[in-house]
Amino acid sequence: MLAGVISATVLCPLDVIKTRLQVYGLPSNLSSGATPPGKVIISGFQQILKNEGLPGLYRGLSPTILALFPTWAVTFSVYNHVKGLLQSKDGNNCEPSVQANVLAASCAGIATATATNPLWVVKTRLQTQGMRPGVVPYQSILSALQRIAKEEGIRGLYSGLLPSLVGVAHVAIQLPVYEKVKLYFAKRDNTTVDNLGPTEVAMCSSGSKIAASIITYPHEVIRSKLQEQVRDRLGAVRYSGVTDCIKQVYKKEGFPGFYRGCATNLLRTTPNAVITFTSYEMINRLMHQLLAP
Repeated sequence: MLAGVISATVLCPLDVIKTRLQVYGLPSNLSSGATPPGKVIISGFQQILKNEGLPGLYRGLSPTILALFPTWAVTFSVYNHVKGLLQSKDGNNCEPSVQANVLAASCAGIATATATNPLWVVKTRLQTQGMRPGVVPYQSILSALQRIAKEEGIRGLYSGLLPSLVGVAHVAIQLPVYEKVKLYFAKRDNTTVDNLGPTEVAMCSSGSKIAASIITYPHEVIRSKLQEQVRDRLGAVRYSGVTDCIKQVYKKEGFPGFYRGCATNLLRTTPNAVITFTSYEMINRLMHQLLAP
C-alpha cells in the first residue's frame, strides 16, 4: 500500500493533466493537427504551473490516496475470494479457467467501483476546479462530499457510476491476461507462477495493464465528463446521461475524442500497476513463507 501511495504522489501531475484532457480536450494552441503526446504533457505542465502554481499539479491527490485503501483491499479480496469459490465448486485445485478469472475479476471490479465512486467524483472535481471560474472551490474531501450530497443528493455522489461499471471490463481483461501471461512465463521457465521473479511479474503486470487500458479507455472519458459536471439547483447539467455524453463527444471531437489523455494515462497507470502488482506478489509470498508451519 505504501508503494501505491508513493506512486500516486509521484504520478499525480500526470493524472491531473489526463483528467483535464478528458473533460476539456486539447488546449486551443494544440487543437489543430496531430500533436505528439509529449508536447501535450509539457504544455499541460506549463499551463498549470503558470495559472495555479505547484499545488495545481497535485489537485485530487488526497482522495486518490484515500481511495487506494478500499480500491486494492476490495479488488484483491473479492477477486481471490470469488476465484477460490469457483475453484472449490469445480473441485479443481489447478489454475482457474479463463471464464472463472473473468467472473472473479468482474465481481471485484463492480464491488470496487461502487465502494469508491464518491471519492473519484471528488477527485475529478478537485482536479478540474481550477478550470471552472466562478464556482466556489471545494476546500477538502469532507467538505466536497458534504456539498455534493447537500446540493446534488446521492446521484451527485454516484455520477459516472454507470460508465465505471462498464469499465469493469478493464479489470475483467487485466487480471485474466495477467494470470495467463504469468502461466506462460512459468511454463517457459519450467517453474510455477509462485516462483516467478520480480522482472517476470513486472512484465506481466505492465502488459496486462496496457492492453486493458487501450481497449477500455473511452469509458474513462465519459466517466470524467459526467463526474465533473455540477448540477445547479434546478438539476440542469451539460450531459443528460451516458448516451447523450457519448453523442456529444462524437459530434464535437469524433472518435479521437474518446482517447483524449490516453497516452498520458498509460504513462501514469502502467508504472503504478507494475509497482502495485509486483509489491503485492512479493509481499504475499513473504507472508506465506513466514506463516507456513
